[in-house]
Amino acid sequence: MIAYLEGRLGRKSPSQVVVLVGGVGYKLFIPVSTYYELPEEGAEVTLHVHTHVREDILALYGFASVTEERLFQRLIGVNGVGPALALKVMSGLEPKALVEAIRSSDLRRLSSIPGVGKKTAERLVVELRDKMAEIGPLGADPGKAPMSPVESLREDVLSALANLGFPRPSAEKSVEAALSEDPSISFEGALKRVLRKLSG
Repeated sequence: MIAYLEGRLGRKSPSQVVVLVGGVGYKLFIPVSTYYELPEEGAEVTLHVHTHVREDILALYGFASVTEERLFQRLIGVNGVGPALALKVMSGLEPKALVEAIRSSDLRRLSSIPGVGKKTAERLVVELRDKMAEIGPLGADPGKAPMSPVESLREDVLSALANLGFPRPSAEKSVEAALSEDPSISFEGALKRVLRKLSG
């Protein structure tokens, strides 16, 4: 399960990128908001990753910030909204405006996004309006504040757990417990320890 990639930007377009890590090129689908934050091709890049596995499909979705990744995960949790539509929604409105439109039940603005009809806009509002506070702070430049190594590890483990289907509240408690026991623990070690706690 891939939760984070750090490497060299091989190729980029408004819908996808290729990140070169250790001689391997990873193709990730991205929203336009992430594309705007990318460096030039050939430069070092870091992306938060959502790994989507379904039947015979394994696809990676990359995000410039934890905030964008959380928003994507909330969107694909809505009935009838898959990863492709979630990216269209995120590309139709920048994250801060999208969150505000859902919070304020602005169906007209949501319906103006290509691929989003009135019924889908209504589902977004009904299912997500009360969950927008979980997304986190949305400033003019979301997710760009530097994180400490422990904070970065915490978010990576939480992202992996979300990909595995664990609810965030219980996951957060277990992650905090694991990191307090050993702040210098590796990602793999922390994930294994948390999974043991959640499965126990």
